[in-house]
Amino acid sequence: MNDFSAYIKQLTDERQRVRTEEVLDWVSSHFSNLEPRIAWNQPMFTDHGTFIIGFSASRNHLSVSPEQAGMAQFQEKIAKAGYGQSKMLFRIRWDEPVNYTLLEQIIRFNCMDKAECTTFWRK
Repeated sequence: MNDFSAYIKQLTDERQRVRTEEVLDWVSSHFSNLEPRIAWNQPMFTDHGTFIIGFSASRNHLSVSPEQAGMAQFQEKIAKAGYGQSKMLFRIRWDEPVNYTLLEQIIRFNCMDKAECTTFWRK
């Protein structure tokens, strides 16, 4: 978690800090092959130099960004989980549970879908 410690420390709301750290720790432990990094002031995970998933804490929620292809692939499941969403991200409110099964499916999809990708973002 050392890679994200500065990001976590700057979160002044304890609920945000605890939840964000919990999610980042979960991704790190379940996907040890992914490289944690901070870019654009947001914690994210990459694989062979390509973006897999990113997170951002805001006042009311934790944003989860799996790129547009990841959103399109899981749009119905994200809606069924009750998360608000846009074209590029979905939002987990601080007072609702994290659907780790869905998060795992999204990360696995992006890893597989981008296995041959040589750019940071999909083209």
